[in-house]
Order: sequence, then C-alpha cells, then structure tokens
Amino acid sequence: MEAQEVLPTYSDYLTDNLYLLHPSMAGASNLNKLRLTARQQWFEVKDAPSLQTLSVHGRLNQKVGVGGIIFNDQNGNYARRGIYGSFAYHLMFSRSELDLNQLSFGVSAGLIQHILDERRFLGNDPLIGNGNNSDIYTNMDVGASYYYFNFFAHLTAKNLLSINRELFFSEAIPNNQRKYLFSTGYVIETRSRYWSYEPSILFQLKEATSEKTVDLNFKIYRDLSLGSLFGGLSYRRSFDASEYTSNGENLKNDQLQYLTPFVGFEYKRFLFAYTYSQQFNSHVISNSGFHQLTLGYNFGKNRARYDCYCPGVNQRKSF
Repeated sequence: MEAQEVLPTYSDYLTDNLYLLHPSMAGASNLNKLRLTARQQWFEVKDAPSLQTLSVHGRLNQKVGVGGIIFNDQNGNYARRGIYGSFAYHLMFSRSELDLNQLSFGVSAGLIQHILDERRFLGNDPLIGNGNNSDIYTNMDVGASYYYFNFFAHLTAKNLLSINRELFFSEAIPNNQRKYLFSTGYVIETRSRYWSYEPSILFQLKEATSEKTVDLNFKIYRDLSLGSLFGGLSYRRSFDASEYTSNGENLKNDQLQYLTPFVGFEYKRFLFAYTYSQQFNSHVISNSGFHQLTLGYNFGKNRARYDCYCPGVNQRKSF
C-alpha cells in the first residue's frame, strides 16, 4: 500500500510537481520552483491519513541542479516525517537555445523518522508506554529524465536502501521498499497554440511484492491573457488483487482503482491546483475521496525560451 512507503506516490506530479517523484527533475526547468501540497483523506473519518510536502529546487549553473523536500505523513497515532536533499546533473544536446534536447540524472538522500504516539492508547498493557516512540533511518532515490522537444520520459528507482526497523517491525511490511517508476508522454500542440494536450502514463513496480500499477493520464492546457489554465483526468489501476481478512478468513479484494480529476491555474509566477481522487474498490473505508491542494511559486531568472510546448521544463507563454 502507498501508506507503507517512505513518501507515497500520489497524483500530484500532474500538477507541475514532478520533482516529488524524480530527483533528476531538480533544476530541470527554466525557472526555480517552490511547491507546497496538503492532502487529506476521508474528511468524516477521525484521524484519517493526511500528507503535507514542501519542496524547492533550482539550477545552480548550466548543468547542476539541487533541491530539497520536507514531508509529514500522518495516520492516526502513527506519523512519518522526513527531509530529502537532491543533486542533479543536466546534459544539453541542443544545437541552439531554441532546441530542447536534455538528459538529466539525479540522486536524492533522505533522513526519515517514524513516530508512534501511545498517549491515547487504552488499557494497561505493560508493553505499551504513554509517550512518543520514534525510529530514524535513511534512504535514497536515483533517476534519469529525458526531454526532446515535446516528448519526455522519466525512470526512477526509489527507496534503494533496505529498512531495518526495530521499533516498527512487522512481517506484513517487508524491509525492501524498493520501487521503480517509469513515465512517458507527449505534448500535442494545436495550430493556434492556445490549446495543447498531453497524454502520458506512469508505471510502478514494487520489487519485494511484484505489485504493479499504471496511471493513464490526459492533461489539457489553455493559454489565457492572464496566465495558463490546465486540467485533466488520471485513471490508476493495479494489476494485482489485494488481500484482507474477514472473520479469520483470508480473502482477495479486486484490483486497486482510482479516478483523479485535477485542475490548476498559473498566474505570472504563481500556481494553484486542486486534485480529487475517488477510489473504486469493493471494500473502502469511506466514499468521500481524497482532496489535495497545491500552491506554487516560480522564481529566478528564466534561463531559456525553447520553441516547444514542454511544460515540465519550459515556462509556458501567456498571450
């Protein structure tokens, strides 16, 4: 499950937040980027899971990019907090400043803390205290990204280091949390360039359990005089049936399915986006879905103006 990961993979990458998934995107854009996200699941469920992230990344010079991520992942009495730092190297194969042909490599290293708050636990179990227990470990991600005009592709290996938990050990959660992401897409321009369309996919594979999921995405951009409006739809489906227990019997559930509409607006250097996800499984805790807000700010000098509609790298033009 996504909640067992170091930093869960949701759909916020579709709202101009690719750096959360791919360390190779640190400084890949023409502008430096600051992004703040807040995600809340099941509003009517007490202590439901929530996630907040703060990320910033930019280019130090023509080839070197750096970035950082702070996150807080809360689920009832359990929390996971961490900080990541990233280094990326960008190779430009362009013949001119108008051509986009960029290959990027990146690595992220992080320090993660698991926290269990036992102060609200009931009973007199001597194994349960009344304070906050915590465990700290490290992990890292590596990845590569390639942009060629309107085409893009990303390949990332996440959580490369095995996690040796002492406080939160469970046979149900493997120490190996390695996961591999591959995404690719293409931005289709129209003659007027007021509209453009971006079909893309994201494939995920977990090494220990061989669980596989795929996102099928379609994104639309509309350039306005005030800025750029974007929106779209994402469909996520797993290839494996999950297992659960009912009355002592192990049963198999249907495949994980999410439908995620999203919308956003860029005004000058500011960005606002909203994402909603609805789960379509036979057994769900709530039907209220998952809500996420993204706030962003682009800063620094615009380093280039490529002759393409490649939003992950190029700042879009307003008419």
